[in-house]
Amino acid sequence: MINFLDKFSHNLSKKTVVIMDQASIHTSDRILNKLEEWKSKKLEIFCLPTYSLKHNIIEILWKFIKYEWIEVEDNRKLE
Repeated sequence: MINFLDKFSHNLSKKTVVIMDQASIHTSDRILNKLEEWKSKKLEIFCLPTYSLKHNIIEILWKFIKYEWIEVEDNRKLE
């Protein structure tokens, strides 16, 4: 992820925001130590609050799959 964001930030011409969830890979010390460098290159990282269903599209999709699409007994097998 760091290599990707380093390359991505290299030639930005305007402020760009990357939105990330609170997964441990996104909040590691290595990532946190790069934030100022990326910001100086016009790349800002915005972290969603922990478990933000309204803002995280994959959570909305998962909720739909879990409660609307699959059968209750199948849902129990997943947990």
